Amino acid sequence: MINTRSINCILIPAALFNYACGSKNTVNSEEQTRPNIVYIMTDDHSYQTISAYGHPLSQLAPTPNIDRLANGGILFQRAYVENSLSTPSRACLMTGLYSHQNGQRQLGEGIDSTKTFFSELLQQEGYQTAVVGKWHMQCEPKGFDYYKILWDQGEYYNPEFRSKDTDGKYIKEEGYASTLITDHSLNFLEQRDKDKPFCLLIHHKAPHRNWMPEPQYLDLYEDVEFPKPETFKDDYATRCSPAHTQDMTINKTMTMVYDLKVHELINTAPYNKEWNTEGLEVSLARMTPEQRKNWNSAYQPKNKDFIDKNLKGDELVNWKYQRYLKDYLRCIKSIDDQVGRVIDYLEKEGLMDNTIIVYTSDQGFYMGEHGWFDKRFMYEESFRTPLVMHYPKKIKAGTKADALVQNIDYAPTFLSLAGIEKPVEMSGTTLEPLFEGNKPENWRKSLYYHYYDYPAIHSVRRHDGVRTERYKLIHFYGKGEMANDKDIDCNELYDLLNDPNELNNLYGKAGYEQITAELQKELDGYRKGLKVDEF
Repeated sequence: MINTRSINCILIPAALFNYACGSKNTVNSEEQTRPNIVYIMTDDHSYQTISAYGHPLSQLAPTPNIDRLANGGILFQRAYVENSLSTPSRACLMTGLYSHQNGQRQLGEGIDSTKTFFSELLQQEGYQTAVVGKWHMQCEPKGFDYYKILWDQGEYYNPEFRSKDTDGKYIKEEGYASTLITDHSLNFLEQRDKDKPFCLLIHHKAPHRNWMPEPQYLDLYEDVEFPKPETFKDDYATRCSPAHTQDMTINKTMTMVYDLKVHELINTAPYNKEWNTEGLEVSLARMTPEQRKNWNSAYQPKNKDFIDKNLKGDELVNWKYQRYLKDYLRCIKSIDDQVGRVIDYLEKEGLMDNTIIVYTSDQGFYMGEHGWFDKRFMYEESFRTPLVMHYPKKIKAGTKADALVQNIDYAPTFLSLAGIEKPVEMSGTTLEPLFEGNKPENWRKSLYYHYYDYPAIHSVRRHDGVRTERYKLIHFYGKGEMANDKDIDCNELYDLLNDPNELNNLYGKAGYEQITAELQKELDGYRKGLKVDEF
């Protein structure tokens, strides 16, 4: 049973800071002035599927609890990541550093664990700290009094967790990942020391590929037809070769068995040759008999209907898109429910006023734009991420910010709110000056992005670039190291005001010489100032 008297700070990559005072009789006035932090971060949650952002998809599948945070706080309309990939994004969060500075440029190994994590600084200054859910960095969680982390990406059903009490072992728990992660988060709050402020990071597995909904939502949205984006049939006509050679299309890349759960095709050619057919087998095998029965009751009739129709061409692609969107949005529904549980708990304990709640994602995600799913590219849908903060003491309800912000800014923000000076080496800056919705004169005018993970799944080439409020310059570079890839040194320029879908590459076209030169100078300045050692 959850003791609702025991919350301190939760980090929600969909919610930011929350300071829980606990009993006013036991917390001194100095501790009461420091906010609790709740940071909720999801994995691959697109801004297009949060209804506070107003995208057509989200109006058909609303997120009322995330909207509670947005409507009662600040909605960042130009929030971006530094490297659109899960593990590098997490390293940026913890260190406030760019990927080449913290060492985590790609998935897998890389994090420089000698770098200071903001959690260490909070802990040293009296915060009670915790992280629950997806960690995904190959180092021990640093600066945490409590952790309960998933093995690798984590499983949707009956996942394994490791904590300080399990002797390095991952222990399987029965239930659905989003619910279990919230359970452990609230249990931390229940057991916390009420005399200390807290910082809680809630890192959800969902809605990461392969988008397995929880039992109660297996048929949600079944009768909804989701609209395709206007760029769904993009032909990449003006783009450099990476847009053509990527391997992340719904049409060709998305698998019938693993991604779209048509398990009946697992032994049928050509689907038996698809990538990771065994992945679905493993996920289904780990279910309890009741879970598997519910799953089969939902998917078997739908799959039989699909197979009987023998769809081809555009009809098949549309079916794949609809199945993808529905499963993805079913996972989002569960996330929104769990955000609601956290908010309700904080409200019940009287902690909302002195807690900053952050909701965000580790990067954006393609909802069929350009015909794609996944992330990685510097194009808006993966580069941009949702970001909402709720903190009544400093943020008025309904505030919106259009300043350029980045995930390297989260650590400095948390430290500043806690009254801790950020380390001089941290590249990010506190977001506090934006809390009233205004943009200071000296606020940054551009952002730097760098993607390194090639050769790798989805075949997205290495690239870096800059984005200003209106323009974007991207530079693709490097040797071709995968089949049919050639060495590349190619640029793209976009006017985001007149071409928000980034369809018309203006690089090298007459009339854009001056803006190209200005952006190249900005990009060169980042490379030199940040000491980037490859581009």
